[in-house]
Amino acid sequence: MSKVLIIGAGGVSNVVVRKCAQNSGVYSEILLASRTQSKCEAIAKDIKNIPVHTASVNADKAADVSALIRDFKPELVINVALPYQDLAIMDACLAEGVNYLDSANYEPKDKAHFEYSWQWAYHDRFKKAGIMALLGSGFDPGVSNVYVAYAKKHYFDRMDTLDIVDCNAGNHGKAFATNFNPEINIREVSQRVRYYKDGVIQESAPIIEEGSVHKPVNYPQVGDRESYLLYHEELESLVKHYPELRQARFWMTFGEAYLTHLRALQDIGMTRIDPVEFKGQKIIPLEFLKAVLPEPATLGANYTGKTCIGCQITGEKDGKPQIYFVYNVCDHAECYKEVKAQAVSYTTGVPIMVGGAMLLTHTWKGEGVFNMEEFDPDPFMEQVAKWGLPWHEMFGKQLV
Repeated sequence: MSKVLIIGAGGVSNVVVRKCAQNSGVYSEILLASRTQSKCEAIAKDIKNIPVHTASVNADKAADVSALIRDFKPELVINVALPYQDLAIMDACLAEGVNYLDSANYEPKDKAHFEYSWQWAYHDRFKKAGIMALLGSGFDPGVSNVYVAYAKKHYFDRMDTLDIVDCNAGNHGKAFATNFNPEINIREVSQRVRYYKDGVIQESAPIIEEGSVHKPVNYPQVGDRESYLLYHEELESLVKHYPELRQARFWMTFGEAYLTHLRALQDIGMTRIDPVEFKGQKIIPLEFLKAVLPEPATLGANYTGKTCIGCQITGEKDGKPQIYFVYNVCDHAECYKEVKAQAVSYTTGVPIMVGGAMLLTHTWKGEGVFNMEEFDPDPFMEQVAKWGLPWHEMFGKQLV
């Protein structure tokens, strides 16, 4: 049984705390910390079976995180704060000799660009310290990485192509809202698209610009949804660890209303991340936009519909062509009944808890910095299904 420090108090954190409490055989005590302690207290008040303490912390400052670690003495720090804060939290874990886990890779605050290089550079220091960092333990990245490892282990001698597909067919009833932190979401989808082909990074237009690549995909239990080529960080680690892949792409669904709003916001400058002068002070337009948009954690109560996320892989097994699709379908309303959260938060939060359990029970062991696909996928696949994200398989049908 283990004590954990969880940093961040948004919609995903709410799910992580509740699922950790459900898995009390592994998680015995939680310190939940965020810049706004009242948000932590709102989550903690519903947990009765294990102690959940709360604290205020500025996760931009490694020294502040280190002080919490020294006081609470956790075995693991779970980072569900902002991606800008990844390195500061990793620095604190290094300083205090504590294991680290996150769900999204680092990106600098002043530039909308994310990649694993900054965190991979910590490998030797974590190894020397005898501690482990597990990166990207959400759904995508996270479960998607494990799906690929599972496919390779059981169904492929050689993998040729990978298409990760992410469909949210839900309806939250808002004119415009994002399913996770608006600032991070909009920075992500506004970037130029990157994908891998024949060992080379290819680029195409962002989803909201003319020339974007999109097509309808028929999702199980959902149906046809227009899906847009988008860059996602797990592609970077998967092509590194499976260099046999000739092509690796990521697709996500977007409704026309979402795209129309986003185009308008970009056209008038509201998605800018550089400071502008307003009434004698500097503000970041995207940060202001975040403040006026609906808080993602509040969307769950009226959310209907389903998500479908999976990996389509083509390749060869025993000298014969193989097409394989592994996926999960999650219902927004059912998630809210269980943990008071919509399915996007749920599908991210459950794998964070499971990834932490893999580390804390020493089912996955290592010293250094690792991505999910570097470990045996079987125990994770068993546990992620047990704790709320059952997976399904399809053979011989090309979806993308």
